[in-house]
Amino acid sequence: MTFEPVLPFQGYIGWRFLERTAEAQQTAFSQSAPVQRATDYFRENIGDIRTASDLVNDRQLLSVALGAFGLDDDINNRAFIQKVLEDGTLAQDALANRLADNRYADFSRAFGFGDSPVPRTVLSTLPTEIINRYETQQFARAVGEQNNDLRLALNVNAGISDIIARNSTNDGRWFSIMGNAPLREVFQTALGLPSSLAGIDIDKQREVFQERAQAVFGTDDIAEIATPEQEEKLIRLFTIRSEAGNLAATSSSAAALTLLQSTPRLFP
Repeated sequence: MTFEPVLPFQGYIGWRFLERTAEAQQTAFSQSAPVQRATDYFRENIGDIRTASDLVNDRQLLSVALGAFGLDDDINNRAFIQKVLEDGTLAQDALANRLADNRYADFSRAFGFGDSPVPRTVLSTLPTEIINRYETQQFARAVGEQNNDLRLALNVNAGISDIIARNSTNDGRWFSIMGNAPLREVFQTALGLPSSLAGIDIDKQREVFQERAQAVFGTDDIAEIATPEQEEKLIRLFTIRSEAGNLAATSSSAAALTLLQSTPRLFP
C-alpha cells in the first residue's frame, strides 16, 4: 500500500492522536488508488464465485478476502485456505474449528462454502460486508507498519464485537479472546500477564484472565468490558504497559552494550 498514516507519537499519546484522526485517515486510505482497485475488483467479481476453489484460484479476490480478516500472510497457502473454506464451521472437526486462531473460523463462516449448499457469495450484501472489513483491517495494517501496538489497539473494538456476536456465554467469549492472537496480546499485556501463561492448561488460563479482569476492570464480563469506557481503559493499559516494556528492553540492551564496550580487551 502507498498510503502512510500520520503517526507522530508513540504509546497512549499516539493512540489518542490516532483516535482523533482515524476517521479522516481511514477515508483517505480507502480512497487511495491501490485500495480502490482492489475493492472495485472484488465488488465486481465475487458474485461469480461458487466454490472455494474458484476463490483461491483468483489471487486478487483472495487477497481482499484474506485481508478482511487479517490473514494476509496466508495468500500463498492456497491448499490450506481451500481446506478451511471447504470444511466450513458446522462440524466440530472442521479444520477452522481445530485451529487455535479463531479468525479462520470467522473467515470460513463469512463465505459459507462448507456451511451451506449455496455460498454467501450470491448475497448482494456480501461485497460491502467484506470490503468494509478489508478497508478497516488494511488501514490497521498500514498503521502497524509504523507501530504495531497502535494496529492492535485499532482492532480491539471490532474484534470484541465479533466475539460477542458469535458467543452466547462469557466463558466462550474468553476462550475466543484467548484464541485470537491480536486480542490475546492486548488483553495479556493490559492485564499484566506473562506470555508463559500460554503453557498451562487452557481452563486454568481462562480462570487467570478472568481473575485479573475482575481486579482491573471490576468485572470479568466481556459484554461489560466492551463498553466505550472500559475499552478505552483496556487500550490505555495496553499501550502504556507495552511502551514501558519496550523502553525497559531498549534500556537493558543499551546498558549491556555500554558494559561490553567498557570492558578491557583481554588480548592485544
